[in-house]
Order: sequence, then structure tokens, then C-alpha cells
Amino acid sequence: MIFRLFILIIGFGIAVSGGISTIAYLNLLTTGHGLMEYLSFITHRAECYLLPIGIVVITISIYFPKRKEI
Repeated sequence: MIFRLFILIIGFGIAVSGGISTIAYLNLLTTGHGLMEYLSFITHRAECYLLPIGIVVITISIYFPKRKEI
């Protein structure tokens, strides 16, 4: 149980750092870039991939089957 909680917290931290990067790059829209240019830009940035990776880690930590106790 503690291991799953640890993985959940790790996934949450990864998702937060990826989400902050993705939101920070929204400033490109105010400089005159379009939505398609924004989406193209964030797909080429490595730190923006942390958001979906973090969400997957959180999902795995919640739905991963726990060990059967004998």
C-alpha cells in the first residue's frame, strides 16, 4: 500500500511539472501564434510529454492489482 502511494505521489509530481510547462507555453498564443502552431510546438518539447506520462503513472498506481496476501 505504501509503495502504491509512493508511485501515486511520483506520478502526481511528474504530471504537475508537465502541466506547468504546457500552461506556460500558452503564452505563445498571446504573441500571435495560432492554435495549430502551439500544438505543433508542444509536441516537439520533451517537458510537455511529462503530463501524459504522469497521468499514466497515476492511473497505473490506482488500478494496478494489489498482491494477494496469503
